[in-house]
Amino acid sequence: MSMKGKFRHLFGIEEEDEFIEELQSEVPKTTGETEEKGNVVSLSSVQKSSKVVLCEPRSYSEVQDIADQVVNRRSVVINLQRVDTQQARQIIDFMSGTVYALSGQIKKLGSQTFLCTPEHIEISGSITEIMEEVDPEQRW
Repeated sequence: MSMKGKFRHLFGIEEEDEFIEELQSEVPKTTGETEEKGNVVSLSSVQKSSKVVLCEPRSYSEVQDIADQVVNRRSVVINLQRVDTQQARQIIDFMSGTVYALSGQIKKLGSQTFLCTPEHIEISGSITEIMEEVDPEQRW
């Protein structure tokens, strides 16, 4: 027995170490490692709450902030009523590329309202739009 071991034995530290080792062996592994009984899955990747962000940009310069919301795994509803048609098209083009890169989806909710979602959100259903003599320049 080494000098270190003699001190541990003398002060009773050795017994504590054995007790701690016993406790650690009884604690189940939760880091995604497999055990004999089956697979243990870490739930840290499960999101506790989903958020939907509402955006009403006034210019194209705000599109990066909107895209960052989708990159951070939040759904975004974009209302484009406050921007002109050209900037609205640019915003939708940018967001379409962002959503595509993230394997998400983009859906039109209304004449100037869109929903952008990351990959873990599924969109089902559709909203039909009745176009009553709308200027063709306004359609997109």
